[in-house]
Amino acid sequence: MMQCVVTSVQRGNGFSPVGQKTGENNVETYNKGQTKHIVMETTQIVEEDVVIVGAGIAGLTTALGLHRLGVKFLVLESSDSLRVGGFALAILENAWKALDAVGVGDILRRKHIHIHGNVTTSLITGKRISIMPKDNKGENEQRCVRRELLVDTLANELPSGTIRYLSKVVAVEKSSFSKIVHLADGTIIKTKVLIGCDGVNSVVAKWLGFKEATYTGRYGIRGWAEMESNHNIEPALMRFSGNDFRVVAVPCDEKSVYWFFTWTSSTIQDKILIENPTELKQYVLNKLEKMPSEVRYFIEKTELHAFKLAPMRYRHPLELIMGNISKDNVCVAGDAFHPMTPDLAQGGCSALEDGVVLARCLADAFTKKPEEEEDDQYKRIEEGLKKYANERRWRCIDLITTSYIVGFVQQGNSKLVTFIRDEFLGPLIAGQMIKKSKFNCGKLK
Repeated sequence: MMQCVVTSVQRGNGFSPVGQKTGENNVETYNKGQTKHIVMETTQIVEEDVVIVGAGIAGLTTALGLHRLGVKFLVLESSDSLRVGGFALAILENAWKALDAVGVGDILRRKHIHIHGNVTTSLITGKRISIMPKDNKGENEQRCVRRELLVDTLANELPSGTIRYLSKVVAVEKSSFSKIVHLADGTIIKTKVLIGCDGVNSVVAKWLGFKEATYTGRYGIRGWAEMESNHNIEPALMRFSGNDFRVVAVPCDEKSVYWFFTWTSSTIQDKILIENPTELKQYVLNKLEKMPSEVRYFIEKTELHAFKLAPMRYRHPLELIMGNISKDNVCVAGDAFHPMTPDLAQGGCSALEDGVVLARCLADAFTKKPEEEEDDQYKRIEEGLKKYANERRWRCIDLITTSYIVGFVQQGNSKLVTFIRDEFLGPLIAGQMIKKSKFNCGKLK
């Protein structure tokens, strides 16, 4: 919102703009004829209790948790709609506890089939490396959830108008304890709490001092195949390890299958593949010649537009040990906090955990105390965010480290690593996925 003030002063000839900015005012001076026109634009600052940057999994879960606890917030999303890239993701036992905590677990359960077992096969030897027993009792709940349905479900539970689209954050500055958030469209927002859920290239994470996420030397392709009729494949998570690559395929519902393929890259080859989707698909299929035909079929049937390629990156654990997950009234969650490789299927799951823990730790600061001074609330906000950071730090360090090691071993291309993996480590590696999902982030209250 702009307020314009125009004054007139006598001045020389010609028309020449001279601009300057003073504080919150934009002042432009124009000389025209004998009159000098001064146009002053005053930007009104919008005030919010909590600003969440990014309407992804972490941002929407945090928002919904705060909503359930009665805390006002605003979510800023840079795109013109919800972000649904990536097609699907595995939601394991720990993530279902988080979804239940914010009240949407059963909505999503009804739309996705229960995965009852995990099977890992070597494409080098054709040998099954490990078979995790079928979970017919639902003790290790796993489902492959469509990302679009997940974010839609979370967003639909939020009050109307709490997500502001086309709101790209370009700068953050300090104003006493509050933070001033500048958007690309010129909007300025003053907030008591700033939460960065803006992904691996987070502006907020950079403000906290985090470096860019580290490239692993691996690329990942995500794919989505949807059939016109039932696919009739077993509801299991199927993993296949090859020489410097691996692939996972898992059904989401009766008609759709999600899969991802990761490989150790070479610069020249990657450039060719990235620029040519047809060659990219053929590259994947050539690598998977020894894959069972009933699974390979879904990759063959995947349309080119349903391929998503991205470099695999992670946050170095030392950064989480030494860095600021929170500082004053600012913190990060999700990929802005702990990007990791997909080898434990914990990227999205841990983002859901973040949202529940963060909402719980922050809500108490917004419970009004009798005769409380503003400084007292600021102290409680800072303490709440510190509590969140301490609770999440070592959990996320563990997930990042374990995921990286598991990926390295599963995708090893030396004969020694392959032999040790296929003969001895298969069950141990597969068991890590179940072990890390045996975690409870707790309830909102």
